[in-house]
Amino acid sequence: MATTTITKPPMLQQAVQLGLDIATGRHSLSKLVPTALLLADALLCGLIIWKIPYTEIDWTAYMEQVSQFVSGERDYTAIKGGTGPLVYPAAHVYIYTGLYYLTDRGRDIFLAQQLFAGLYMVTLAVVVACYWKAKAPPYVLPMLILSKRLHSIFVLRCFNDCFAVLFLWLAILCLQRRSWQLGALFYTWGLGIKMSLLLVLPAVGIILFLGAGLATSLQLAVMMGLVQLLIAIPFLAHNPWGYLGRAFEFSRQFFFKWTVNWRFVGEEVFLSKQFALGLFGLHVAVLLAFITNRWLQPARKPFMGVAIPVMFGKSPFRAKEQQAVSRDITPQYILTTVLTAKVIGLLFARSLHYQFYSYLAWSTPFLLWRSGIHPVLQYGLWAAQEWAWNVFPSTPVTSCVVVGVLATTVALVWWGAREEWQPRTAAPKSEAAKQ
Repeated sequence: MATTTITKPPMLQQAVQLGLDIATGRHSLSKLVPTALLLADALLCGLIIWKIPYTEIDWTAYMEQVSQFVSGERDYTAIKGGTGPLVYPAAHVYIYTGLYYLTDRGRDIFLAQQLFAGLYMVTLAVVVACYWKAKAPPYVLPMLILSKRLHSIFVLRCFNDCFAVLFLWLAILCLQRRSWQLGALFYTWGLGIKMSLLLVLPAVGIILFLGAGLATSLQLAVMMGLVQLLIAIPFLAHNPWGYLGRAFEFSRQFFFKWTVNWRFVGEEVFLSKQFALGLFGLHVAVLLAFITNRWLQPARKPFMGVAIPVMFGKSPFRAKEQQAVSRDITPQYILTTVLTAKVIGLLFARSLHYQFYSYLAWSTPFLLWRSGIHPVLQYGLWAAQEWAWNVFPSTPVTSCVVVGVLATTVALVWWGAREEWQPRTAAPKSEAAKQ
C-alpha cells in the first residue's frame, strides 16, 4: 500500500506566512502588535528628549500670555505674547495655566517636554484604541508611530494643537462606544482649545443625529454651546466682542511665508480674495457631496426627506426606523466619517502650518486602508505625505505633494469606502406598507 508524504513548506515561506497572518490580524499574536508599538514609541520619545535639542516657537509666548491672565487680565484684546495677541479660546488658557504652574512659570522646559511626551503617548493609545475598535488591521498601525514631524510637534515644540488632538480622539472613542454625551463633551472642550476642530463639526453633528436621534442631538448641541459659554464667562464679562473676535478669528490674515500647502500657487494668488472664496466654495461643495451621497446613506431617505422634517423640528424617523439607523452608526462608520471631514477641511484650508500635521498624521493611515488600495500604495502615499511635511521651509514641490496627497485621499475614500456608509440592517416597513 502506497503511503503519501506531506511536505512542509520551507521555513522562509512559513515565516513570511506568519508575518502576513500577524499583519492582517489572522494570528493570535496580532493582539500584541499595539502594545509592542506603544512600548517602542515610548522609548523613542525618551530618546528624542535626551538627544535632540528643544526648539522654541510658541511656548514662551503661551507663558507670557498666561502670566497676564494669572495677574488678573481678562480683556482678550489686551493679552499678548512675543508672537502676537492671544488668538485661542478659553480652554487653551486654562490648560496652559496649569502647565505654567507645573513648569515653574514655563521655565522648566525639560519637565514640559516630559509632560508632552506623556500627552503624546496617551493620545497615541487612544488613537490605537479607535483603530482597533474600527477593526483596522495591524499592518496599518506602524504608520502611527513613524512620523518625525508628529514627534517634533509634541515633544520638541509643545504646541496647543496636541491637546486639541487628544480631546478630538477621545471624543471619537466615546462616540464609537455610543457614549454620546461624553463624546460631545470631549469634542466641545477640544474646540475650546483651538477652533481647528470646527472642521469636523458637520461629521460630529450627523453622527449624533443618526446615532442618538434628533431630540438627543439637539440637547447635546445646546450642551456644547453652554460649555463654550461657561468657559468664556470671565472674558465675556469684560469684553465679549473682543473675546469672540480673538478666540474665533475667521478673518485672520495669513502669511505666504508660513504656508505648507499652497506655496505652489504663488504669493499673489495666495493672498487674493478670489482664491479664499474659491477654496471656501469648494470646501462647502465637497462637504455637501459627502453629506448627501455618503454620510446620510444610513437614513435610507433622500436628503430632502431628512432635511425638511428637521427644519420643522421633527424627527424624520419613526421609533423603529431610528433604531435601525442607529445600529448602522458603527465604530468604523464613525471613524471614517470624522476623519474624512477632517481631511476635506485640511484640503481646502486657506493655509496650513507645520503644527497642523497633528490633525492629519493619524488620519491618513486609516483612510487609505478604508479606501481599499493595496498596502504598498498605502505606505507609498503615507511616505510621500510624511516627506513633504518634513521639508522646511516648504517649497512649490512639497506643497504640491501635500495638496496632492490630501486630494488623492479624499478621492480614494469617496470611491473606495462608499460601502462604508451603506445601510447594513433592514429598515422596518412603514405602517402604510403593512396595511
